[in-house]
Amino acid sequence: MRTVIFPAHFDQLDAIRRFVTQAARDVGLAEKDVCAVEMAVDEACSNIIEHAYRSSKGVIECTCECADDALTVVLRDYAAPFDPANVPPPDLSDDLEERKIGGLGVYLMRQLMDEIHYETDATTGNVLTMVKRRGGEE
Repeated sequence: MRTVIFPAHFDQLDAIRRFVTQAARDVGLAEKDVCAVEMAVDEACSNIIEHAYRSSKGVIECTCECADDALTVVLRDYAAPFDPANVPPPDLSDDLEERKIGGLGVYLMRQLMDEIHYETDATTGNVLTMVKRRGGEE
């Protein structure tokens, strides 16, 4: 298990991506699954920076746990709580030109990862846990 604490700034997204990419490769994920982890973590961190912290300073604690068959990524922040379980699935039936911008992040994370769990606590912060298994769901 490895943990790194990053400043919650958009200029840190590359460093966060490199950190989780290395963990995904260490666990032996296929390259398409490595890309899925990168995209899901990038989306989650972007949401934390933009919507949770807004313009305030904060950190994102990123923990990667490598098991024999899966990578677990845990993102912890201390910003305003947000529960992705309350986000309804987007309406994908409209033409691209007619869809509103945004609102696909949580949907993408759910599609890209095999499991997503969210917890919030006033003392321990907000914890988003995402799991990607080797040979996981398509």
